[in-house]
Amino acid sequence: MPKPPKLPQGMPTPQQVIDFIQFSDIPAGKREIAKAFGLKGQEKIKLKALLKDMAEDGLIDGKKSAFHRMGGVPKVTTLKIVDIDDGELIAEPDNWDPEAPGKPPRLTIREPRPKPGVKRPPALKRGDRVLARTEETETGWRAHVMKKLPSRTEGLMGVVEIDKTGKAWLAPVDKRVRQSAPIADVGGAEAGQLVIAERVGRSDRAGVKVIEVIGDPLAPRSFSLIAIAKHGIPNVFPEEVLEEAPRSAKLKLSEKTREDLRHLPIVAIDPADARDHDDAIWAEPDGQGGFNALVAIADVSFYVRPGSALDREARKRGNSVYFPDRVVPMLPEILSADVCSLKEGEDRAAMACHLHINADGKVSSFRFTRALVRIAHNIAYEDAQKAVDSGNPPEYLANLWEAWRALAAARQARDPLELELPERRVVLNEKGQIAEIAIRERLDAHRVVEDFMIAANVAAAKALEAKTAPVVYRIHEPPSREKLIALRDYLATMGKKLALGQVVTPGLFNRMLKDVTDEAEKALVMEAVLRSQTQAYYGPANAGHFGLSLGSYAHFTSPIRRYSDLLVHRALVDAYKLEQPAPPGSIPATSGLSDRDRASLQQVSDAISQTERRAMEAERDTIDRYVAAWLSARVGEVFDTRITGVQAFGFFATIVGLGGDGLVPISTLGGEYFRHDEAAQALVGSDSGTTYASGDRLKLKLAEANPLTGALKFVLPDADASRIETRGARPDDRGSRSGGPRKAGKFMVGQRGRPGNIRHQGRKK
Repeated sequence: MPKPPKLPQGMPTPQQVIDFIQFSDIPAGKREIAKAFGLKGQEKIKLKALLKDMAEDGLIDGKKSAFHRMGGVPKVTTLKIVDIDDGELIAEPDNWDPEAPGKPPRLTIREPRPKPGVKRPPALKRGDRVLARTEETETGWRAHVMKKLPSRTEGLMGVVEIDKTGKAWLAPVDKRVRQSAPIADVGGAEAGQLVIAERVGRSDRAGVKVIEVIGDPLAPRSFSLIAIAKHGIPNVFPEEVLEEAPRSAKLKLSEKTREDLRHLPIVAIDPADARDHDDAIWAEPDGQGGFNALVAIADVSFYVRPGSALDREARKRGNSVYFPDRVVPMLPEILSADVCSLKEGEDRAAMACHLHINADGKVSSFRFTRALVRIAHNIAYEDAQKAVDSGNPPEYLANLWEAWRALAAARQARDPLELELPERRVVLNEKGQIAEIAIRERLDAHRVVEDFMIAANVAAAKALEAKTAPVVYRIHEPPSREKLIALRDYLATMGKKLALGQVVTPGLFNRMLKDVTDEAEKALVMEAVLRSQTQAYYGPANAGHFGLSLGSYAHFTSPIRRYSDLLVHRALVDAYKLEQPAPPGSIPATSGLSDRDRASLQQVSDAISQTERRAMEAERDTIDRYVAAWLSARVGEVFDTRITGVQAFGFFATIVGLGGDGLVPISTLGGEYFRHDEAAQALVGSDSGTTYASGDRLKLKLAEANPLTGALKFVLPDADASRIETRGARPDDRGSRSGGPRKAGKFMVGQRGRPGNIRHQGRKK
């Protein structure tokens, strides 16, 4: 047995504390440690703080009576989730010594069950750090999550800057991070390069070290790279996945085991630049006022089998992520853009949803088969719409539009939530530079495809329910009472009523919007209604879809880009005996749900809900950066804007017809008191009565457009833009980047101490 190390006298280092605990014959508490190192007075206080920090870092078990370590893995430790194995999260110690013998232990994560009435926390994902209690079982190490910890690289992507003294700083690219961080180790990075860093100590003063150099932050295509790195989106396929994909792609389609639908003029209507075509549709009159229809969906489950390397990677990614300049696909390109994609004139494997739509537009029957299809046409939305508007469309489009009008009538009777919110579209030229930013036009062609997809999604959910099979539902719960109360209070400031005693339905909101005739006010109410809605998610326990006014709803129509849809396909394969085994020795035989799928459906649903939110945030951040880049040459111009949100520190406004939310800091509004009326979502000047309220239209001057962060700042046309605090300020800055004095207003609670009374001491009007 090794001898205990000789203990120095005086304040110990963390490693010396660990060494002492490991060789102690008795459980070692603070008293024993202090005695062993001869600590007295203030040193004991410092020891207490040190032990607390070590417990938070998972280096020791921080109980009052005993600190100890257990066989290689501390009883309480910090873990990093490194993999997802058939729905189970796998973690490794976050502080594992790379020079330690052997590989780091792998622990299976056990997430805590939410208490009754407590909202389920966001699902953990690959790359997350957690503080966990560990135990060694007969089947291996387990970890019981105590709390999620912030990422070591959270907010630590930025651009290297060198100041006049030669000191390196990390200027942030995250709009939420206000100050630059000192760089202790540049790791070979040069000034002006975009990098990823991590902290080197617990204190912000310790600085950061560069762990990855990305390159030129303003080069074409860099904005999406920033989002990919910031949000931890997997964008490189492992070798085993790239090796397996071609083997899966070579699976032969059998005419004997598939329904042959190649004679039908099925069409795929997609965006003009679409590379993966998940879905295609067909319809014809049934001669009795109704329609026979078909929704053909790429049969991804035939190629991506449970337990395969392809499947594990698809589950990890959860979904494809779409940026203006690239797609980060869920599946390798040989599948996503080729073999699985429903291409014109090519024989393709499809999961076919056969629908009968009656004269009232209701789906009266449905069935599912595995089919062989040959797409007659891949058509862009705009081209399909143009053909229909010409008055002489081809028969296959005319039939689709007639069937859609029946579906639309049934949809109107169902009265789902109707929120027409503008969507920004970034158009790039061949060099990857911005050619145009515009609001995406909403056409009937979009609605046609959407209503056919909704019908197929409902049919998939009901088909699985009929067989009491597992379902991954797409769930949208009704608004919470808290959000409804906030909406009611806000509408009251506009002279409108929302009675909470009635049953809240989507139709209630639709009628409210219909009664608003002024377009600007309607947009305001629409955004308020949107804010009151809950976020949709995936789960195996049905709670309906409030927004679509549907009792059962699942995602079935996009398995190339969503893992949730792939799970629904597998469940249909099992429930309706549609199995088509792969040849022995190639890839896993079954294409239905695995036992692990069934056992971990809740966990998988939570994980893909999280990856969906991650993708939405990354896509939104990237659009913001493109908009800021587009506007960076127009700083100083005055734009027509509309206020979209009000906070105590200022208000947000968006450029009419373009989008891009920017902040108007309260420090630029003048020298009077501004009271924040939370219910009315307004700032009110206590002296002049000047009011800035959500929905107001006003002219604002663009004062800052930062492509790296996507942040915009506005001021009133006659305001002093120099009052805006520069983002990326350094902790020891005495002035602005140009060396001049920094002009930042002071904020304090008003003289009467009322919350929300914010006084700005600065420039008078």
